[in-house]
Amino acid sequence: MDKTKSWLIQQEMNWFYLFNQRPQAIIKFFQFITHLGGAVMTISIPLILLIFGEGSIHETAKLTAFSLASSHLIVSVIKRIVKRIRPYVQLPDAMNHIPPLKDHSFPSGHSTAVFSVATPFMLQFPMISALLLPIASIVAISRIVLGVHYPSDVVCGVCLGVISSIVMFVWI
Repeated sequence: MDKTKSWLIQQEMNWFYLFNQRPQAIIKFFQFITHLGGAVMTISIPLILLIFGEGSIHETAKLTAFSLASSHLIVSVIKRIVKRIRPYVQLPDAMNHIPPLKDHSFPSGHSTAVFSVATPFMLQFPMISALLLPIASIVAISRIVLGVHYPSDVVCGVCLGVISSIVMFVWI
């Protein structure tokens, strides 16, 4: 079991460094794109669509707001329980490309948020999945590139965002 755990940890570090050690031009792109998963964007989009949207757009924005709120609560609780140290603090060669963050690493809040917003729209309007899925995925990957999350933080964040959206889609 210890061998498997060591192997998994090594694989995660390898994947982290693969994404994190990038040229400056790529870093600049990810520094921009990561904001699409931040609070301003992920709260503004559903709010604007709740106010101005009609019909199925309004209903989907409502699902999105519930998904975002519920997933945010779950992320906050998990971060306080797990208390995973961010990779740029823990790994010797990790490069942090944004101002240091004060909260914990697991799970990724940006990844959760962007998928909490994108998933209801992908479920309701499948034709826009070809646009939303790559954007949400790039935002999630940006968190590794910028050095603030391990790959498992991002994968779990994506899963939380998708699951919270599906639950809201089914129940509301």
